[in-house]
Amino acid sequence: MAQINNMAQGIQTLNPNSNFHKPQVPKSSSFLVFGSKKLKNSANSMLVLKKDSIFMQKFCSFRISASVATACMLHGASSRPATARKSSGLSGTVRIPGDKSISHRSFMFGGLASGETRITGLLEGEDVINTGKAMQAMGARIRKEGDTWIIDGVGNGGLLAPEAPLDFGNAATGCRLTMGLVGVYDFDSTFIGDASLTKRPMGRVLNPLREMGVQVKSEDGDRLPVTLRGPKTPTPITYRVPMASAQVKSAVLLAGLNTPGITTVIEPIMTCDHTEKMLQGFGANLTVETDADGVRTIRLEGRGKLTGQVIDVPGDPSSTAFPLVAALLVPGSDVTILNVLMNPTRTGLILTLQEMGADIEVINLRLAGGEDVADLRVRSSTLKGVTVPEDRAPPMIDEYPILAVAAAFAEGATVMNGLEELRVKESDRLSAVANGLKLNGVDCDEGETSLVVRGRPDGKGLGNASGAAVATHLDHRIAMSFLVMGLVSENPVTVDDATMIATSFPEFMDLMAGLGAKIELSDTKAA
Repeated sequence: MAQINNMAQGIQTLNPNSNFHKPQVPKSSSFLVFGSKKLKNSANSMLVLKKDSIFMQKFCSFRISASVATACMLHGASSRPATARKSSGLSGTVRIPGDKSISHRSFMFGGLASGETRITGLLEGEDVINTGKAMQAMGARIRKEGDTWIIDGVGNGGLLAPEAPLDFGNAATGCRLTMGLVGVYDFDSTFIGDASLTKRPMGRVLNPLREMGVQVKSEDGDRLPVTLRGPKTPTPITYRVPMASAQVKSAVLLAGLNTPGITTVIEPIMTCDHTEKMLQGFGANLTVETDADGVRTIRLEGRGKLTGQVIDVPGDPSSTAFPLVAALLVPGSDVTILNVLMNPTRTGLILTLQEMGADIEVINLRLAGGEDVADLRVRSSTLKGVTVPEDRAPPMIDEYPILAVAAAFAEGATVMNGLEELRVKESDRLSAVANGLKLNGVDCDEGETSLVVRGRPDGKGLGNASGAAVATHLDHRIAMSFLVMGLVSENPVTVDDATMIATSFPEFMDLMAGLGAKIELSDTKAA
């Protein structure tokens, strides 16, 4: 059980005031027991780990708060419906969990770098933990001391062949980026995931890897399971990204880390630039040029040295969106959200909401770890419909479900175009959002790549008095978006499952309740 110290086996969600604790390994026992603080309404949860060289098939017993325990999603676990009801003014100051994109990359780059990387503020959701497990399976040593994750990396080019498939659960970011990172190595690596991830297209990442000499075995349509084997010497390529995708860009750049020569990525539409910034911070020889038309050319010199860093992960803008929109919509609300990442590629939702009339005050703007960070004071506001610029869609694609909910309470029509990428997220998010809105009385039109929402500022008639549930399709953002809707609508809003929220925002239920939101998990589990 080497290297397992303080790493989360399987899936563990946390109370906002708790941490991962050091496993207590009894002598002559087949159980690993996680210690825990005494938590109110604690519940026991049992899970089976997948058998591989590091995470042996054991049962992990741990105690977590009941409200978060019910949000623990495992492969094949029962669903847990939740209902949100009209709430009074939300108030309080909250700190959002660490940014998901930066958290994934922190585990990956720290695991690959030489020396020690120390991370605070890491998002400890299932998706990120699965990325950490993958890096540990390939030789990185990862542990947690207090609030700090400590990684002893293998050095660039030093990853080891995993002895079992790398299971990413629901984490497309972790899966696709790791394909790039390890795919060019001259050994087999197999990638698997849950039912949702298995349906998602991987060809967008696999195609450039094929150009670099990687052998690919996959299911029909380049879907999981996928097995990769790199060549003796990978070929550096110049790759023009065919769609606006930070994941594709990043996968090619990460493949370039262990490829001799210069790997070049041409990005016609800028997406989030965390990979470029963080690789430069770890010491990679990476340059970015932007021409007069905004086309970016990114060049990375392969097989250079990466050095461990100290990282403080700022709050996730995508997770911030849910309490932020709730505070805008619930009358009488006044909420402050601390330590929010304000990278210009991640602020599209805030800008759009401000154009709709949102009272969002950006305070204490500062630079932390090379990224813009700020606190946000959000007050309830009267919103009006707008036409969202289509070029804003790529960098804020994950925020459109909650934007659609905000639009449901705005005066007039909100028009959203360029949404084709929503079709291939954890679910067909475009259809899921449109169907959920219609189920709850919202007037909207779904196009092939567009959504038009005509709002009702008073919320009259919205929600579903009969209790019919929104189909979430295992999608955490669909679940959280419609639970926010229920805080404002005349009738309650129910989602058919809230367990998958743990993949990205395990503290969601407790955080929202602390602000005064009325959200209840069902006492019974659906089969």
